[in-house]
Amino acid sequence: MPEIAVLVKRVPDTNAKIAISEDRVDLSAVKWVMSPYDEFALEAAMMHKESNGGTVTAITLGTPDCDKVLKDAKAIGVDRIVRVWDDSWSDLDSNQVQSALVSALKELSAEVVYCGKSAADTGASSTGPGVAERMGWASVSNIIGIEFEDSGVEVLIPRNVGNARTGVSLPAVISCDKGFCKPRKPNVKGIMMAKRAQVEVLGADIPSPSINIVSHTPPPQKAPGQKFEGAGNVPTVVAALRNDANVI
Repeated sequence: MPEIAVLVKRVPDTNAKIAISEDRVDLSAVKWVMSPYDEFALEAAMMHKESNGGTVTAITLGTPDCDKVLKDAKAIGVDRIVRVWDDSWSDLDSNQVQSALVSALKELSAEVVYCGKSAADTGASSTGPGVAERMGWASVSNIIGIEFEDSGVEVLIPRNVGNARTGVSLPAVISCDKGFCKPRKPNVKGIMMAKRAQVEVLGADIPSPSINIVSHTPPPQKAPGQKFEGAGNVPTVVAALRNDANVI
């Protein structure tokens, strides 16, 4: 039976207003949640277990503040919850994050890894492919459908024209888009069990940093909207749509 892992990340609520203070993002007042695409990855991992058996381990990387997303995964029904961290770490870049996750996946003997197609905070979409490369595994991204087989999975991937149905042999890393399933909600029993669950903490050897964040700046403000009234302004509106908005 397969050892199934799902990567989950603690991110600011997508409805939160992000502030900049002294050239750095100020997240002191935001609510934190599981990254939305990771919810679909978690559901896919549970579906895999229900189809083929095995165990599901939810893994995150970060400080004890991240235990909440692991407890949320435990309330859904995962078997183990693991946090990867060392108190000497801070502001890890993507190379370090992926290296640390790979170390944990190897220690857990994972055979298939599910993750969201991108994290809601960075949107980089690099974790799934990066982990797969370091593991030497197959990688498939942005899946919108999945069926489980004895030796692998069959996934649906969007293309420029239509969708492609692709067979993937395990071991593999599978990055999930939304829409192919409805993430389940925890019941009262699951929530109570999650409160008592113990988070396993693993360390890892990581490379030296390769990226240094100099500063954060908010995006430029959008120009104020324009309002036109009357048929006489139709040529002006058409010209604005063509020359300013580039939509026609």
